[in-house]
Amino acid sequence: MPFQPENTAVRYLCLPMFAFAFAGCLISPLFAGAPLALANPVSVVAAQTPDFADIVEAVSPAVVSVRVSEPLQNGPARRFRFDRRFEENDDFFQDGRPPRGDDDSAPFGRHGDKQRQRPRQDGEDQAPRSGMGQGSAFFVSDDGYLVTSHHVIENGSKFTVILEDGSELDATLVGADTRSDLAVLKVGSGRKYTYLKFSADKVRVGQWVVAVGNPFGLGGTVTAGIVSAHNRALRSNRYDEFLQIDAAVNRGNSGGPALNLKGEVIGINNSIFSPTGGSVGIAFAIPAAIASEIVADLIANGHVVRGWLGVQIQPVTADIAQSVGLDTAAGAIVTKPQLDSPASKAGIVAGDIILAVNGETVGDARTLARVISALNPESNARIGIWRNGKAVEIEVTLGKLEETARSPRDQLQEPKPLARLGLELEAAPGGIGVLVRDAVPGSGAFEKGLRRGDLILAVNGVAVNDPETLVQELRDAADAGRPSALVQVKRGADVQFLAMPVDRG
Repeated sequence: MPFQPENTAVRYLCLPMFAFAFAGCLISPLFAGAPLALANPVSVVAAQTPDFADIVEAVSPAVVSVRVSEPLQNGPARRFRFDRRFEENDDFFQDGRPPRGDDDSAPFGRHGDKQRQRPRQDGEDQAPRSGMGQGSAFFVSDDGYLVTSHHVIENGSKFTVILEDGSELDATLVGADTRSDLAVLKVGSGRKYTYLKFSADKVRVGQWVVAVGNPFGLGGTVTAGIVSAHNRALRSNRYDEFLQIDAAVNRGNSGGPALNLKGEVIGINNSIFSPTGGSVGIAFAIPAAIASEIVADLIANGHVVRGWLGVQIQPVTADIAQSVGLDTAAGAIVTKPQLDSPASKAGIVAGDIILAVNGETVGDARTLARVISALNPESNARIGIWRNGKAVEIEVTLGKLEETARSPRDQLQEPKPLARLGLELEAAPGGIGVLVRDAVPGSGAFEKGLRRGDLILAVNGVAVNDPETLVQELRDAADAGRPSALVQVKRGADVQFLAMPVDRG
């Protein structure tokens, strides 16, 4: 009797298996002599793990510790101020001062070497106390110029450099730049100093990096790791293109060098991300390409002079690019040209997207700020922009970068509801713009960033002064087949663009 599986499931499985085997017998001769060609997998020749001893021996004499004396006006004495760290829940960098308190169990360096202060008695000296900060620095010339971080020497009244052999030298401040968080010190030129040079090589993610510095006041400490990312934006200054490295960098390393295997400086250690105060393997360094230019200006002039275009800008998102007809999300969109600025005088208007400066492509808003800052005031710059669906070029005579003032938030009046948009809108006082009385969480407008108190100035370049005009412009965008409309919004003193979703309703 032929084999009959008792189990129904087995019986049904047998048939496909037999069919597959039979089909394989018929098909396999067709491929005889023609093996299947597959793409080769990734294969990399393993690099030999480097020995850092020669690098460390060569560079160590060029790296120093910096001790900074600073006055503290009649406050509690705090002896040590270490460099900054980026808190897990913060959107800004701390000033690096050890926290107040008397927790003797705290690890050394987190709270520093504290001194308790007893209450003053009548008639006691009320003179200001002095504090102490510490960080790292390195020589960039054989005649005594050193680079460090601005936040290391900030508010300092006296600077002392401690060399590798323990000898101490008085230093003077040559120049400091808050925007890049860099500073230059100078010691006496009676001797020749071992110094480092900035690397001109392209920094690659994954390459080895060696950090040398003065963590927690220990001095002469060396750690190694790799470059884990570049162009990190931390919202800390105008030059927001940090290298991210995973070497064990701690508070006190600020101002010290991050080096490649040739002993060249690829970055200046600046900040760490740490919920504990110690290294968790995420540190940030100012790239050599940015630092070298600023250091040269500080040595030559004592300060940095930057070009000024005079625009408020924001990144171009995919939604914004789509709403204006750009193929890719690139460049920086002008939210507001400042009054009497070089940009406004040259005819640059809100909604222009800057794509190039002097032929150099502007990838994003950060790049634009860096490129313009590097140009000299009074120089002419060719600004390539995207306006009304086409590319144009405008020549601008740059000014000198100055700080701008901020104005208070606008006030609100009685609302007019537009439930379909998820907004309550009203005509603004003075007849300019439309105020957002409320934005419903979960609505398309809310998800794109509109909030209560915002002032909508224009839609797709058309000024709107009442809710009805705004809605009509949104309908026109929908009728034109666009999924979103470019909305110009003022929030306090800032002006920005948002891509608001639209539909035919």
